[in-house]
Amino acid sequence: MQPLQFLVPLDQLAAVEPAIPFVALVLVLANMLTRFLAHRSHVNQANDGADELSRYLPHTLTSGALVVTSFLFLLLEPHGGMVLTVLVVGMFVTDFFEFEAREVEARNDRPLDQPKGALTASVVVLMYAAYQSLFFLVAGVWNAII
Repeated sequence: MQPLQFLVPLDQLAAVEPAIPFVALVLVLANMLTRFLAHRSHVNQANDGADELSRYLPHTLTSGALVVTSFLFLLLEPHGGMVLTVLVVGMFVTDFFEFEAREVEARNDRPLDQPKGALTASVVVLMYAAYQSLFFLVAGVWNAII
């Protein structure tokens, strides 16, 4: 008996286990796209003279979905899921503080910088999600070398 068998439907998750890394990869790409769109929206709000910026809903949704997906991956693949979850939560926290920094810039009538920290974190998450989901493409060469 597994300790989580009554809280988490592990059998149903095992049915979608092969798709979870690909879902994470797609969500990372969508998150990067919505990050660029959110920055453009924040720049437009700041140019219109807004003191308070509003969060971009599609970016918030993709970030939340990415966190949930990484936790699901953690249940299915403990080692790879832990690494992905740590990277995704780090990106989520970085994104939160980048938004706060943009609000400070908007309140002080400064031009908005790009969210460089969040972009860097998302590139690292993209590389690891691509490694987890697309490893089968290089598995032959990798196993021959290693």
